[in-house]
Amino acid sequence: MARAGRRPAPSTGKETPAPVSRHLPSERAVALRARLDRARLYLCTDARERQGDLPAFLDAVLAGGVDVVQLRQKGLEARQEMAHLAVFRAACDRHGALLAVNDRADIAHAVGADVLHLGQDDLPVAAARAIVGEDVLIGRSTHAPAEADAAADEPGVDYFCTGPVWPTPTKPGRAAPGLGLVEHTAARNPARPWFAIGGIDGDRLGAVLAAGARRIVVVRALTDAADPGKAAAELAAALPPA
Repeated sequence: MARAGRRPAPSTGKETPAPVSRHLPSERAVALRARLDRARLYLCTDARERQGDLPAFLDAVLAGGVDVVQLRQKGLEARQEMAHLAVFRAACDRHGALLAVNDRADIAHAVGADVLHLGQDDLPVAAARAIVGEDVLIGRSTHAPAEADAAADEPGVDYFCTGPVWPTPTKPGRAAPGLGLVEHTAARNPARPWFAIGGIDGDRLGAVLAAGARRIVVVRALTDAADPGKAAAELAAALPPA
């Protein structure tokens, strides 16, 4: 404790400036979040090994209006996944879309992904951040109101998904919380972007929008479409501005 009556030392004019916060977002992070804010249509797809048309498929759906594309294919070895993601990265760069990696923070970092998406049982967000850094967006899957509420406020999360709205073969055995979860999330009106997911296609889109969603994730609506580019354009045109 300073003694009573002691005056502070005179200024030398060489005081050390206050340290700059390490948590200030970089230009890349700011730009990615701005693009995420505008995103409305998010696609999860496998690597199209059966069809053998991955580059053409990606060009078609991205030109049609997909804003974010994620490679989601369980069971890939790391080298296989990275090889496929190089094709995704090139397509996203051609079309100005965001590239998302599912689950694997190490692979997201290695391939220069824009987005890492985490499930409820994946790495904690803080651990994922330690791997990918601050210049990668992180998303969360949520399947219940409490999970959606937590993701809306969780530090380090940039967006989250709610669903599945309808049962889907991509998540066998998972109960679908339905439109009620979409309505719950919309009523909460979170500040960060969120997407409805699970069994959504052109025929069901109206019900999802009526429940309050403004952004969607799709799978089979595009991966099984006879004309994926046209299907993407129709979905994008039906979505309201983000």
